[in-house]
Order: sequence, then C-alpha cells, then structure tokens
Amino acid sequence: MFSHIDSEGKARMVDVSKKEDVLRVARAEGYILLRKETIRAILENRVAKGNVLNTAIVAGTIAVKKTSELIPLCHPLQITSVSIDFEVHEDRIKAVCEVKYVGKTGVEMEALVGVTNALLTVWDMVKSLEKDEKGQYPFTRITDVRVVEKIKEK
Repeated sequence: MFSHIDSEGKARMVDVSKKEDVLRVARAEGYILLRKETIRAILENRVAKGNVLNTAIVAGTIAVKKTSELIPLCHPLQITSVSIDFEVHEDRIKAVCEVKYVGKTGVEMEALVGVTNALLTVWDMVKSLEKDEKGQYPFTRITDVRVVEKIKEK
C-alpha cells in the first residue's frame, strides 16, 4: 500500500502522530550555471536588482517555511533552523540549504524547496544579464538539485 493513498484510493497525509520527536536535518544542494560576466557582476555587487546572494538567502528561507503550502501532502512544520550558503565558481554558483527540525517527519522537501527557490531567485535577479539578443537564456540553467544528507538522531 502507498503511504499517501488510503485503502479507498484517496490521497492522504501520512499519520505520524505515533512517531517520536527527534532532531532531523536535511541538506540539499544545486547549481545555477551563469555567464562569467554575470558571476563578476554578482561578486562586485553590480546587479541592478541589488545584493543577489543575500536576497537569495532570504527567498530560500521563506520557501522552506512555506513548503507545506507548495507540496500538497507535506506536513506543516515548526522549523528550528535554516541556513543557506553559496560557493561561487567561475561559471556557476552552488547553493546549499540545510534545514533542522525537532519532530516526527523529515525535512528533505523543505531543504529541496529552499535550495531551489534560492537558485530561482539568483536567476530572477540576474536575468537581464543572462539574456541573449533574442531574449533567450542559452547558457543559464539550474542543475543537479539533490538531497546530499539526511540525519535522524535516535
């Protein structure tokens, strides 16, 4: 039987009420590929919309807190910690989102939503620098979004 489908075939949220509260941590990462000139503009704080990475941190954090509103069968959680960090490379930025929570269910979806929204925010803030003469994005892409670690303390 599927965990999100009841015996009558209807979608349902998984019942976690009998599970113990434990510390749960999830870390997700992903990349955004950008033009080298765009990376320089970000590092030199020359992007017209403002400080790209700080804005992406805020956007990712907000997204983590709204995960249950975006993914229908996710439990709403009282997140205890969110951190979003970046590694800037010559042609890409790596974002890492770590989410912590003390409770009955994991936080992988929250970490994935946080890292993805942080990367989307980077894209939104630099899109004028990334467009070609036809208004397209031939190089820009978000890639390799994945959960890199999940911890459940016993």
